[in-house]
Amino acid sequence: MSGAVSAPGDDETPTDDGLSDDAFLGGRLRLLQPLRGHRAGHDALLLAASAPYAGCAVDLGAGVGAAGLAFAVRVPTAALTLVEIDPALAALAARNAARQAPNLAARVKVVNADVARLGRPSGPEAPAAGAADLVLMNPPFNDPARHRASPHAGRALAHAIADADVEIWLRAAERLLAPGGRLALIHRPQAIEALLAGLKGRFGAVTIRPVHPSPGAPAHRLLIGALKGRRTAPAFLPAITLADGAGRPSTLAEHVLRAGGAIGPE
Repeated sequence: MSGAVSAPGDDETPTDDGLSDDAFLGGRLRLLQPLRGHRAGHDALLLAASAPYAGCAVDLGAGVGAAGLAFAVRVPTAALTLVEIDPALAALAARNAARQAPNLAARVKVVNADVARLGRPSGPEAPAAGAADLVLMNPPFNDPARHRASPHAGRALAHAIADADVEIWLRAAERLLAPGGRLALIHRPQAIEALLAGLKGRFGAVTIRPVHPSPGAPAHRLLIGALKGRRTAPAFLPAITLADGAGRPSTLAEHVLRAGGAIGPE
């Protein structure tokens, strides 16, 4: 992700087993992640910062746990389930939960599963249908019809699904949330039509917050919030700009990406 802060983490230390040990949120969060393939960055931290308080949260497509664990660091009373289809990344997410200070393992469950199977009788027991009051969602961004898939299997799995298939993730979020529960997601602006179509009839009170890499640049991400079962009309929220004209991180970028603060009430 391009934007205000040049590196996804505050520092990066290579390890002996093909992983790096990266500091995020000014060192309040440390993540082991593969040196090759998909790597956590600003998107996960922006998503975590956009989510309101919750007692029971689920992070779909969690990867190594970046968004969910960043949320758990900010909300120290939340119980969290991280869902990841790649077993190696799911194992890293569990390791990452246990290595934080304080250790988050007692309130973080990791589930290795396909999002499409969640909340169904034939799916995994956890996360349970209708039990969450927040679902965080960072679905794969790149529609393979418009983007050439990465030759690296892990990166392709993390980045490439058709825009229309985001509805599969939205249906899963609806199953997992209690009535009135909150959805928070991040995606590309180019997917807005598919996102609104998938939300229709399932979620309302939709809020859309554009994220711009610099002043005058087109938005390159959208932060979207919604409430299950509501019918309130959608609204645009004030945009976020990650860097000033000289390329320096904006005050809000520093607040979110380094200090671990929230973006603000919706």
